[in-house]
Amino acid sequence: MSNETNHHVSDETNADVRVEERRKIHRQRTFKAGTIAFNRAGGIDCRVRNLSLAGACLEVASLIGIPDEFTLAIDSDHLRKPCRVIWRKATRIGVSFAA
Repeated sequence: MSNETNHHVSDETNADVRVEERRKIHRQRTFKAGTIAFNRAGGIDCRVRNLSLAGACLEVASLIGIPDEFTLAIDSDHLRKPCRVIWRKATRIGVSFAA
């Protein structure tokens, strides 16, 4: 009889771990209101799901109309950061902050 413990991890969890391993900077989980601003027009509301010095994961109602580059505004943090979209999935987008 072995003392080994079997650990069953879903494919989704494994995918999350792989994404985390590629990141050079740890992202802090958040649930902040944000605005995707572009073209001096209003903006698209979003929810900031995680945040680091290098980028963020944003949750939106729809990906339609969101450009590849925009400014992310988080009023509660008095933050405005130029962003570039790195990936898009269903209702979430990953962005890196421009230098």
